[in-house]
Amino acid sequence: MSDNQGLEPTESTSKQQPVENQQRVLALASSAGAKGISDADLQKEIPNLSAEERVTVINKLITQGCLDIFNSGGTLVYKVKDTSKTEKLKGADNEEKVVYGIIEEAGNKGIWIRDIRFKSNLMPTQLNKILKLLEGKKMIKAVKSVAASKKKVYMLFNLEPDRTLTGGAWYCDQDFEAEFVDVLNQQCYRFLQQRKEKSANAKGGPLSIRNAGYASSNEVWKFITELGISKVQLSDDDIKTILDTLVYDGKVERVSSMEGGHLYRAIESLLPPPGIVRLPCGVCPVIRNCSDIGSVNPKQCVYLTEWLT
Repeated sequence: MSDNQGLEPTESTSKQQPVENQQRVLALASSAGAKGISDADLQKEIPNLSAEERVTVINKLITQGCLDIFNSGGTLVYKVKDTSKTEKLKGADNEEKVVYGIIEEAGNKGIWIRDIRFKSNLMPTQLNKILKLLEGKKMIKAVKSVAASKKKVYMLFNLEPDRTLTGGAWYCDQDFEAEFVDVLNQQCYRFLQQRKEKSANAKGGPLSIRNAGYASSNEVWKFITELGISKVQLSDDDIKTILDTLVYDGKVERVSSMEGGHLYRAIESLLPPPGIVRLPCGVCPVIRNCSDIGSVNPKQCVYLTEWLT
């Protein structure tokens, strides 16, 4: 009995221990998702692993292609490798991997072919061939921008384009939906008018009646959503944009709420709204890029031309 107590771990047990450690680290990295884990996280979550063992396990998982290593603010972070991307890039040459990596870094705002060519140092014919190949594999896609309709930007196939590219809910196939915006303006204003009329029956003094007439953008959003007048899914920010145009029109006033947001209330305009606030520029997602020079300018703006005619 005493002899058995002094037995050393068997060879099979010593082989199983590193595998178990790898599984524990991999499970921890998987639960962290896109955030990843650092060495400090490993030390906190798996305290029985020594520094030497952690290095051994991490190196083994990186060699096996299970983990990717990133530098986040001077700290090394480990993330579970995207196996779907690995499978798609399997058999691809170095040029394809370089182009894919450049497009991946651009995120959902995309990148122009000129910038890809500059970063990859590839010839135009070779780059066009690689882009068509990656598009055929459904790894990337080309998206047209409302800021420059003749230019395409490339992004990963599974990403939703940023609203600065698509124009958000106010654009359909790069065409500004002026009628849709007008309808939303009318319905949002109607809701605030109804809220103001109901507030007249509120109990209390004039201040209570006035406060009862205010509504948040979320309340207006719920009203618009229940109406079902929009074919696209509108966000709270979309409704805020519409409400802001009503503020500029002088039909609605906006005040800060105690929660940190804004409240809106219909008011009687003393003067008719000036023409400038009815311009399509009021809801244009690329208004900050508009200037006298460049591809986004008032002279070539088709929406401004339509409005003027």
